[in-house]
Parts: sequence; C-alpha cells; structure tokens
Amino acid sequence: MSPQRFLRDYWQKRPLLIRGMFADGVAALTPEDLAGLACEDAAISRIVVRDTKRERWTLRNGPFGERDFARLGRRNWSLLVQDVDKWDMDVAALLERFRFIPSWRIDDIMVSYATDGGGVGPHVDQYDVFLIQGIGYRNWKIDARPDAPQAFRDDSELKLLREFAPSHEWLLDPGDVLYLPPGVPHDGVAFGECTTYSVGMRAPSRAELLFDFAEFLAEPLSENQRYIDPDLAPARASGEIDEAALARVRKALPHFSNVDKSTFSTWFGRFITRYRSAQVIAAPGREIGLAALQKRLPASIVLRNPFSRIAWRGDGRTAELFVAGEAWRCPRALAQCLAAQREIDGSELAGLMANASARETLKALLDAGHLQLRPRRR
Repeated sequence: MSPQRFLRDYWQKRPLLIRGMFADGVAALTPEDLAGLACEDAAISRIVVRDTKRERWTLRNGPFGERDFARLGRRNWSLLVQDVDKWDMDVAALLERFRFIPSWRIDDIMVSYATDGGGVGPHVDQYDVFLIQGIGYRNWKIDARPDAPQAFRDDSELKLLREFAPSHEWLLDPGDVLYLPPGVPHDGVAFGECTTYSVGMRAPSRAELLFDFAEFLAEPLSENQRYIDPDLAPARASGEIDEAALARVRKALPHFSNVDKSTFSTWFGRFITRYRSAQVIAAPGREIGLAALQKRLPASIVLRNPFSRIAWRGDGRTAELFVAGEAWRCPRALAQCLAAQREIDGSELAGLMANASARETLKALLDAGHLQLRPRRR
C-alpha cells in the first residue's frame, strides 16, 4: 500500500492491521535495557499491575529500583517507558518507516514490556498511534464502532473504560503493526512475554492551542496597556456588566472580536469575578436542604462572603450571575439583589423562592460558602 492510499483511506478514519510491516521483526531494545532505563531519574516510566480476579489495574510511577522488579512476579504486569527514541538510536531508527508523516506530528516512541497476561486495560487515545509488535505476541481487541462508549471508570487512576465491547480481535506476531486513529477503544494483553513499540502522534487539544496562542499574543504587551473606560457613565445597577463594558473589552481583545456575544460575555463575567482573588472560598461542612432553606430564609439575614466577588449580566427577565469565577442562570431580580447588598434580609429573597432556578442558585451559593444564613436579631 502506498503512503498516499493509506493517508486517503485510513489515516484518522479507520483502523488498519498491517501484517509483517517489519518483516525481520523488531528487537531494538531488550527488556533488560528497558528496565535499566526505567531506573533513570530523567526517564518517564510506569508499571501497571493487573488484578485478574477483580479486573482492576494499579499504577506505579518511576523511577524504579531493581528490587521493584523482583517483587512483581512472573505474570500480569507491564512496564512502560515514554520517549525511548530520545534515549536509544536503534529505537529512533524505527521512525524512518514513518517519514511520510511530517516529523512535527510525531510525538515519541513508547516502549512497553509485558509479562504473560499483562496490559494496561481497555482505554482510548485521542491521537493516532502505530502499535508495533516487538518480541513475543500480544492479543489486541478494539471497538471500531462510531458510537463506542467512552466513559471512564471511577475506581482507577488510569483512564480505563467503564464499558468495552470489542468488534475486532487479532493476535499480533513479531513485526506486525496495528494502526489506530484517535478515539478507538482498545485493549492489548500479552500472550507470554512481549514488547510493543507505540509510535504516538502529537495532537494538541483546542484548549491547549488556545491557551498557548493567547500567551503568545500577550507576551509582547506592556503592563501599561490595560482595560480603560474614560467614557464611563454612572452605574444603573450594582454589579451589572453592561453592553458598554463588553464593547470596551472586545476593543481590548481585537484577536477575539469574532467570538459570539454570549460566549464572550460569559467568559468575561467569570474572569472578572475571579481576577486577583485573594482567597479560595471554603465550603461549609454541611450542605443545606431545599426544605430547610425555605424554612429558615424568612427569619434570617443572608451575608455575602467578603472574598466572593459578584457580577451579573441581564438577558431579558433572566440573568447570568457570576460569583468567584462560576456562572449561574437565575431570575434578574435575584442577581440584582445579591450584587447590590452585602447583608440581605432573607424575607426579601424568600419572595423569589417560587422560581426553581432561584432556589437552586441560592442553595448552590450557600453550599459553596459564598453566602451564609444568620438568624435575624430580635
């Protein structure tokens, strides 16, 4: 198959098993050398131990010592070392077979050694990967369905899949390669002792691209270039982020002027209520139930935490309320009331409790420690 056909028909589209891509096999690194590398402080290494009875996996991070390997036994564990191509020339030479992919797209070669039954569990990668079988054999299962479940288990520090129903299964021989595009659930289990060379691609998330681009744009800017409002008019309502303010922010960020109005407004409200915050708000030990809230509210004073900054943006009869970097959708009257006063008569808020979003918002702010209920003095 030509590189052109592979990129056209398979790259980031569907998996491909390539039998005998390395006809002479791959033995670029011995298990002993890999273990030695895992003992180096500068190497990024992990050991994953599989509990076959409970189908659980335990993660240990390196660097390791010789005694660590002696305690592991003969079955059901894997050693994984990242960036081995930076440490070993023979491993780096494997990249010559992938020169049809731009070099800046290739991240690293991770080498794994597994004893019989060893593996890291069913998981999914968000980048392209070529899984090259070194010595020994590994059984691979994948779920190539477009709607394959990708929710993670709650009981593991490894990002393992909660559900895994394979649609394909192969036993890879030495020199075979399995290509997987991003998002394909897979699970590889060693059949006897084996090594696998994983050629992974660089695939930055949109969030990473945006953060780095924003830092790049900010780097040449002076501290003297700040948000300004020489045309400021008297505030109509305390804490309101009005259209004039948002227009000034857009002017200060010309590179993001095409971001839609709602997204831009929500970002700014969250940012400005978190900006230069001196404290992280501590939540109370106990949450308040809705029934208890409605009972206690009329006879209480509601106090705002002095470190909880509040702002809001109107949208018809509703508002987006921003508190310490978080946002809630609630009635406009509730947002105005909370932003305008540090001490609020609970009976004033009790009149808004017929609205479900008002109840949920007030409860959330109390549970997070932004507001406190105190009995009214008699």
